[in-house]
Amino acid sequence: MSKWGKRKQSYASDGDSDDHAPSKKSSMKDSDDPDNIIVCEISRNRRVSVRNWQGKVQVDIREFYVKDGKQMPGKKGISLTMDQWNVLRDHVNEIDEAVDNA
Repeated sequence: MSKWGKRKQSYASDGDSDDHAPSKKSSMKDSDDPDNIIVCEISRNRRVSVRNWQGKVQVDIREFYVKDGKQMPGKKGISLTMDQWNVLRDHVNEIDEAVDNA
């Protein structure tokens, strides 16, 4: 088995099952970063937030890890500019259709 197959399996317990459990929605400020609003937690270690970074609003989808009892952002993730977010949002129906047909 390839290393990618093993890695995929390790995330199965992280809330990525096909059950599509509802995400925890919130609109709370991250106490460590005043420009970061947590929109929802996708799973235990993944969250979507909106943040102001270098004067620009971005939608951030990121994995977090715990260090010294504190949630820290990891390298795995993506920050979308507002233009990129709008393109993704405009194509949600096509993405849903492709997922249903997969």
